[in-house]
Amino acid sequence: MDHSLQTSYERQRVSTTNQSLDGDPHLSEKAVAHHLEKIGDENPPLEKTVLYLAYGSNLYSETFLGRRGIKPLSRINVVVPDLQLTFDIPGVPYTEPCFAATKFRNPAGGKDNADKVEDSGWNGQAASECSRLIPGETSGYTSNIPLVGVVYEVTLADYAWIIATEGGGRGYKDRVVDCYPFPESYNSADPIPERPNTNPFKAHTLLSPFEESSTGTSITTSIPCFSPPVRLNAQPSVRYLNLIEMGAAEHDLPIAYRTHLSMIQPYKITSLRQRIGKVVFLGFWGPSLLLVLRLSRSLAGTDGRSPGWLMSFGDFVFSGMWQSYDKIFSRIFSDGERTVDHDST
Repeated sequence: MDHSLQTSYERQRVSTTNQSLDGDPHLSEKAVAHHLEKIGDENPPLEKTVLYLAYGSNLYSETFLGRRGIKPLSRINVVVPDLQLTFDIPGVPYTEPCFAATKFRNPAGGKDNADKVEDSGWNGQAASECSRLIPGETSGYTSNIPLVGVVYEVTLADYAWIIATEGGGRGYKDRVVDCYPFPESYNSADPIPERPNTNPFKAHTLLSPFEESSTGTSITTSIPCFSPPVRLNAQPSVRYLNLIEMGAAEHDLPIAYRTHLSMIQPYKITSLRQRIGKVVFLGFWGPSLLLVLRLSRSLAGTDGRSPGWLMSFGDFVFSGMWQSYDKIFSRIFSDGERTVDHDST
């Protein structure tokens, strides 16, 4: 995709109109419930495209355009004051403990610190969910900063494929949020504006299924999620966190935000027990997970959605995997979600 192709002001304006798909709170459900046109359909009317806010590994072009085959029509960097980044979507213990999501943000503090976010953090702000991923020795740093991401304009079919590859609508809640473009004069070395002096527009994004509260007037819809309990203390893998960091650099997101990402502590195996646990865990659960992935790809419809029975089977496997970790593997082989001090046992 040509990174010079910025989402036009007219397309942003259309997102706030009644005929736009961007304001439909049930769009994700409709997208995965119907067989849609071929992915990559070109030149649809503005009101028939979808604005999708990416913040995780989809920031990185090799993931979004390459592995997932999405063909964005345009893109634009944005700030989302109502949301913040979290890592509470369960993955696979010892390998990919968790994945990125978003939650509603509660900006603390008064007017004195509500204008911008500096490199060193937000002085006086209360620590947020994500701050538990920041090393404790980082003095004066808190992570209650607004979400920064990239809004892609995509076809409806591409949006359906995004939802399908993000758990087929089972792992997240689809949310319509207000996104603020950066001013034309903005430089990535500048502080992150709390709320840019630009006109906001609507875009769909994926919210953590474990988020229970809501703010503002945006419309949300809950999507059924899988069974494993919320993993509030899990840390992303080095591989996954690197994808997000490379995507942030690729799109020249604010340096302050990239600094925040670089300070997140990834999961690392530090003991022989954990190494053995990883091998045993993948040896036991790997074949079932691989079977689900292969069946999902081979049996998926043109909208990318797997048959209902296969989604139920996948939920069963995934739930059983995490229950076995909580009750057996974590007790025998130590922590598969968070980095721990070296264990010589």
